[in-house]
This record gives sequence, C-alpha cells and structure tokens, in this order.
Amino acid sequence: MTFTPELIWFLVGLALILLEFALPGVILAFFGAGAWVAALTTWFGLTDGLAAQLWVFALSSLLLLVLLRRRIKSRLSGYTSEVQDPNVNLDEFRGQKVTVLAAIAPGQTGGRVEYKGAGWGAVSDSALAAGEQAVIVGVDGITLEVRPLSADTVDDDHSLREG
Repeated sequence: MTFTPELIWFLVGLALILLEFALPGVILAFFGAGAWVAALTTWFGLTDGLAAQLWVFALSSLLLLVLLRRRIKSRLSGYTSEVQDPNVNLDEFRGQKVTVLAAIAPGQTGGRVEYKGAGWGAVSDSALAAGEQAVIVGVDGITLEVRPLSADTVDDDHSLREG
C-alpha cells in the first residue's frame, strides 16, 4: 500500500479527531477537519505541493476553529460553573412532575422517584406512597426534594411543568 499525500492528510485528520476524545477541549477536532480539507483539496488536484497543502491545512483549521468552536463547545460542554449560575441550572428541576417509585417517609431518606426516565433518590416533608405523583421543589446534590402533587398545582402552569 502506497501512502499518497491525500491518504496521509486523511489519517492525520482522523488521528487528531480521535485525540480529541483523549484530550477534550474542542480544539484538535478542528485541526483534524483542517487536515481533511487539505486531503480533499489534494485529492481534487487543487494543492499539489506540500507548501500549498500546509497553507490549506493551517488556514482551514484556524478558520473552522474561530468560526465554529464557540457554538460546538457550548453544545458539548454542558453545565460549567464559570458560565452559568447554579440556581439557574437547578431551575430545570423545580416544578417538574415525578412518579414515586419507592415510598417516601417524611424526613427520611430512601425514597425514590422517576424523573425523565431515570430513578432518583428523594425526600419529602409529606408521606408519599409508590405510584403517587409529586412535584420537585428542590435539589440537594443527587437527591430531589419533592412535595405531593395536589389539584391546585395542576391548574397553575407556573408551578408545574410536565417532565
């Protein structure tokens, strides 16, 4: 097997993109994409010499990095404390409806609820039986604080959002 320049650029790009998984930061992937741009331009015969290929690689990598990194990183990073107020992040939980999986005794740990298809530990000031509906009122680490779902909360769109 002969290693043509376009194959080498493709393999370099693949290696850089795979390295992104080991060294996250959403930077190496753009250089990998730049290597693939250089591979394509070489394959189409637009860049014959190494100098032209290096210029295409450098310019396309930097252009992709500058134009797309912020958008892509925000989608991949999730919650970061420097960007988002923890109270805003917790608001996603508040008011959401959950189903009690394991009975919750007032002030006791060991209760379980289902939220978005996953089981969560739960505590409550009120007794709740398995199968009852409840509303999230707070979060303490990985434990949800819930209260019974009453008829008046169903009518109030601000205090209950379907989860």
